[in-house]
Amino acid sequence: MTDAPPPSETPSGWPDLGDLWTVPNVLSMVRLVLVLPLAYLIMADGRLLWIMVLTLLIVATDYFDGRIARWSKTVSEWGKVLDPLADKLAGGLVVMALVVRGALPAWLLAVVAARDLAILAGGAVITKRDGVVLSSMFSGKIAVTALAITVLAALLRADPEVMQVCIWGTTALLVWSFIRYMIRFVKVYRHGTEAIAARS
Repeated sequence: MTDAPPPSETPSGWPDLGDLWTVPNVLSMVRLVLVLPLAYLIMADGRLLWIMVLTLLIVATDYFDGRIARWSKTVSEWGKVLDPLADKLAGGLVVMALVVRGALPAWLLAVVAARDLAILAGGAVITKRDGVVLSSMFSGKIAVTALAITVLAALLRADPEVMQVCIWGTTALLVWSFIRYMIRFVKVYRHGTEAIAARS
């Protein structure tokens, strides 16, 4: 008879991420759900009012989940997974919808998707091996903010010159944040989580 797995790990070897059903985590899950009708409305060139309402709701859930988690002391490993996952899915689907509509170039979607998949894969490797979930980096938050500005400009049908500045500026920040994430993954993979500073 084999021994039961230790309490800190699931039978599959993945770490126990703690309590899933907290208010901040539910807000992240709501964000995951809201992005589907938002992407559909963008692809279908739906009413701008409803697109903006859904966008504001998504932004609100993103704003409040982390603050509620810190205020209520319910910061969890699940939150470190769900929050960036919701952000990446929202960004990817919205960019894809704008590509379908012809408002953004397809290569920008490829850049966003490749970056996000690489970051998710790297994070999964570290979580599986070390039993920790790495927090989002500041460089990633800057890149996501730039992407949101580009999306907003596309939704509002900004002038071509403005769109070019937004697209290329966002691309540069996405590449920069990708490099920062890869440097951190290599450090952690080689030397463990103690190799990185508390602030990324």
